[in-house]
Amino acid sequence: MPERVIEDDGSPLSTSSSVMLAGDSNNSEVSQNIFEKYELGKLLGCGAFAKVYHARDLRTGQSVAIKAVSKQRILKGNLTGHVKREISIMHRLRHPNIVRLHEVLATKSKIYFVMEFAKGGELFAKVAKGRFSEDLSRRYFQQLISAVGYCHSRGVYHRDLKPENLLLDENWDLKVTDFGLSAVTDQIRPDGLLHTLCGTPAYVAPEILAKKGYDGAKVDIWSCGVILYVLNAGYLPFNDTNLMAMYRKIYKGEFRCPKWTSPELKRFLSRLLDTNPSTRITIDEIMDDPWFNRDGFKDRKVSQLEREYELLFKDGFDNRKEFLNAFDIISLSPGFDLSGMFRNDGVSLEGERFVSLESPETIVRRFEEVAKEEKVRATRTKNGVRLEGYKGDFIWSVDIFRLTEELVVVEIKRRESGIGTSIDLWKHKFRPGLNNLVYELDRQIIRN
Repeated sequence: MPERVIEDDGSPLSTSSSVMLAGDSNNSEVSQNIFEKYELGKLLGCGAFAKVYHARDLRTGQSVAIKAVSKQRILKGNLTGHVKREISIMHRLRHPNIVRLHEVLATKSKIYFVMEFAKGGELFAKVAKGRFSEDLSRRYFQQLISAVGYCHSRGVYHRDLKPENLLLDENWDLKVTDFGLSAVTDQIRPDGLLHTLCGTPAYVAPEILAKKGYDGAKVDIWSCGVILYVLNAGYLPFNDTNLMAMYRKIYKGEFRCPKWTSPELKRFLSRLLDTNPSTRITIDEIMDDPWFNRDGFKDRKVSQLEREYELLFKDGFDNRKEFLNAFDIISLSPGFDLSGMFRNDGVSLEGERFVSLESPETIVRRFEEVAKEEKVRATRTKNGVRLEGYKGDFIWSVDIFRLTEELVVVEIKRRESGIGTSIDLWKHKFRPGLNNLVYELDRQIIRN
C-alpha cells in the first residue's frame, strides 16, 4: 500500500496507516473458513486494532472484505463504544457510494465485519501516481458529496474523510469507508455542537483545532475541500514538516492553488476551505455551484430496496424497538455473548436469552401461566412482562424483540434482592415451562 505522495517540491507527505477494504495488495495468503460461510484469502491491510482480508462467500462465490477485530484489543484500547457505533452506523447507511456492511459475526476472541469488496483499491493510491484532470476530480468529488450529503441527512458525520478512506469498485466508482470515528446526532451536546477531537491532521478543520466545539457537517465539508484540492493538485493544500506550523496554516486558511487550476475551481475551493464555519459552503450550495454542476450532475438516487430498508429502520438502528441491533444478534448464543463487554449501566444482573418462532403475545402468556402457577406477580410492560416475588426477593424483567418476520429474541434479566429460593424457582419451574418455546439458533447460525 502506498504510504506517501510527492509534492511538486519533492517533499514526502506521510499518511496515517489506514485499514483497507480494497484489492491492491500482494500480502501473504491465509487459509481459514469463518462459520463455514467465508473463505479467507489475502491480507489487504492492517491497523492498530484490526486486520482486513479478501474473502470469498462460499454460498455465492462472490468476493467480500472481512475486517477482523480482536475483542481483547478493543477492551485494552477502550474502544467498545467506537465498535458499536461503527456497526450501527454502517447498518444504517445504504448508498451507491458507501461501502456496504453485509453482516457481523463473532467468535470468543474476534468480531468479523463482512463488507463489500472494493476491487479498485484506494483512491489515495491512484492520486499518489499523479494528479487528476479537473474533469476527473469533479466526477469523484460529485460522488463524494452525494455520499456525504446522504450521511448528513441521516444524522451521521464521518469526521475522518481523506483519500485513504475512499475506495474504488470494479467500475471505478467511489466508495466511502471507515466510519470508526463517525458521530451521530445523539452525541451532540446541548450547545448543538460536537466536541471530540478527532481526524487526520492534514484534513482536520480549523474549528476542531480551536477546541470550542464544531458542527459535524461543516468539518466534513472542509475535509471534502482538502480532498478536492489533492485530486486536482496531487498534494495537500496545508503541509509542513512541523505539525504545529501546519496547524497554523490550517487555522489561517493559508493555501495556494497550482497554476493549472481554473478560476471557477479556485473560487469553489475558497468556499470549501473557508476557515469560518458559519460562512463555509453547505451541501445544498455545493450542489448548486456552477463548477460542481458543469457536467449536469444528478445525485444518485437510492434504490427501491434501499428505501424499504430505510422505512424499516426509520427510527435509527440503535433506537429501534422492534428489531435488534448487530451486537444483539451476535450475542444470542451464551458461548458468544458480548453483552458483558459492552454493558455500561453499572448494574449487575443475571440473565439469559433465547430465540423463538412463537409470537410475542404467546410468549408473554406462557410466562403469565407459569407465574400464576408459582404465585409470582406478573405485570405486562411495553416490551414484555415483569415478574416479581411476592416477598420482594427478586425482580425478573422479560423483554421480547423481533429479529426477523419469523424470529423473536427473548431476554431475561434477573435481579436478586434477597437470599430465598428464586434461582431454584427459575431453574426448576420457569425454564422447563418455556422449553418448547426455544428455537435452537446456535445450531443454525453460530458455530465454533
